[in-house]
Amino acid sequence: MSGKEQDPPQDRRDPQEPPRKAAEPSGVDLARQALAAAREQARARGNAAQNKKGAYRPGLRSGARADGRDPMPLMAALDRLRTERGWEMPMAVAGVMERWPEIVGQDIATHCVPDRYEDRELVVRCDSSAWAAQLKLLAPQLVARLNADLGQGTVRLIKVHGPGGGPKRYGPWRAPGSTGPGDTYG
Repeated sequence: MSGKEQDPPQDRRDPQEPPRKAAEPSGVDLARQALAAAREQARARGNAAQNKKGAYRPGLRSGARADGRDPMPLMAALDRLRTERGWEMPMAVAGVMERWPEIVGQDIATHCVPDRYEDRELVVRCDSSAWAAQLKLLAPQLVARLNADLGQGTVRLIKVHGPGGGPKRYGPWRAPGSTGPGDTYG
């Protein structure tokens, strides 16, 4: 055999010494590993986003025709909100309260004022009993006129109150059946 024969490398450790463990990574090595892992995660997220971006999704592209994402005029937005929330009736009745002189006439409007609207009944307060009697006679015609303006069945009845009104309430705490402050103490 020619040349030098190669001897297998010999372990130069002392046989009494315990075997060495693999070297633990230092701070710089840990930082490099963390950076590599973060880059890999970012690359995976970027690939996923690119795949999503290229996918065909009908309805989410902009075009020449109007869709639900387009801006709308303020009045159209308010009308849509009123319809969605069910505010048509209260807003229509509020409009009647504002246009009361136009609906009933100026002379009746100076003496009779709409008070409230509850359960399809309009409560009107008059400043004298003579005007209250006059308005009671005109009530069927007013109901027909209001229903023509607001929609059929909006106003079922007009209740007319004279100048006296209902009984006075003397505070939130009252005994059942009491008539006022005179019967509070025995």
